[in-house]
Amino acid sequence: MSKATNWLTALIVLSMVLGVLFGEFILFDSDTPIGGDHWTKSVGDLVLIRPLKMLVIPLIFLSVVAGITRIGDPSKLGRLGLSTVAYYLGTMLIAVVIGASLVSFFQPGQLDPEVAATLQQDGQALFDANETKRTQIQDMQSQSLGSTWMNILSQCIPTNVFAEMVNGRPLGIIVFALGFGLALAAGGRRTEAARRFFDAAFEGMMIFVQWVIWLTPIGVFFLVAWTVGTIGFATILGPLGSYIGVVLLGLLIHGALVLPLILWLLTGTNPYRFMWQMRRALLTAFGTDSSSATLPVTMDCAEGEGGCSKRASNFVLPLGSTVNMDGTALYEAVAVVFLFQLFGFELAFSELVVVVITATLAAIGAAGIPSAGLVTMVIVIAAVNSSLAGTGEALPLAAIGVILGVDRIVDMCRTTVNVWGDATAAKVMTRIAPDDPDGD
Repeated sequence: MSKATNWLTALIVLSMVLGVLFGEFILFDSDTPIGGDHWTKSVGDLVLIRPLKMLVIPLIFLSVVAGITRIGDPSKLGRLGLSTVAYYLGTMLIAVVIGASLVSFFQPGQLDPEVAATLQQDGQALFDANETKRTQIQDMQSQSLGSTWMNILSQCIPTNVFAEMVNGRPLGIIVFALGFGLALAAGGRRTEAARRFFDAAFEGMMIFVQWVIWLTPIGVFFLVAWTVGTIGFATILGPLGSYIGVVLLGLLIHGALVLPLILWLLTGTNPYRFMWQMRRALLTAFGTDSSSATLPVTMDCAEGEGGCSKRASNFVLPLGSTVNMDGTALYEAVAVVFLFQLFGFELAFSELVVVVITATLAAIGAAGIPSAGLVTMVIVIAAVNSSLAGTGEALPLAAIGVILGVDRIVDMCRTTVNVWGDATAAKVMTRIAPDDPDGD
């Protein structure tokens, strides 16, 4: 298995390199940029994204049910649940503080007035032209932070769990699976056959996952080629280069320093060795730009090379792919402050505190799909605008168009940090919920 894993890793890396070269030198054309309906994206979705997403909902249901029946004791589940939520909130808050601090220090939005005016005009044009994103952002504008949280709570208590499965909403499925798993665990000998069934079904699903994972190199090649072909490398060196650099620096600090330090302090694990063990999941997250689609690979890596317990990973990873968004939270803080800087707003410390709090909470509501953080960013902007109400000024919604064009490359990086945060949580929670010595 180790040799096969190494081969798969090498193929994924090679496919990324080839995808970059193909996208930059074959597809990219600054005069006529490729769009979201380009054939490379369609092939990447068909080959990789759709097969992975096909597995996500049944995998979440089976993994949570199997994990809960393995834990059995409700008190252990309560300790695991509270510890997981506290870990997720804590690391997201740290990520937001890092992002807000870096963007305030480097001030990437303080540009030459002519350059800033050009970016604002281009952003308005891109916002108007992108009907899909514009509609999503405008729909989100009508929601407050409170209504967003009410929506999350409503999803947690669904009236029809099958409808939640059909619509791909994992929160209600997780809550139902928790209750169902506890009922099976409490049933004793009466439900023993059902427990064995779900345990075997989960193992079969993981075998299915291992088969689908071999499609990763092909899918990643087309998705990376489409991304690079859409924006081109020259964009990174343009007026938005400083903004991109601050986001990537923040993600690097959080992903390569903060999370490894937390992992080492709480478990004594060599964090960089664990990062290497999770490499397939991290590379898949980068290529697919979706923490939800990466979930099958994350679980396979965590329970295999990563040495995480099935009890912990079956609960922590599905929940993390839905609510734990370290990279997204950091990105939203940087992006919002950058846009206010670009449009001439000088945010005071009180406004930065609003950014930190709302970015942390809004990131929880960001679905694990591409560019979801771009949409929930509206909540953060609205909160800051409310705090500026006394000045009679506000950041226009169309300002988001400024960063719309480069969001994909930033999104790939923040998704990788999201998945890495989930993986570290699974490793930490393995200490709270280890597997039994007999492997149960």
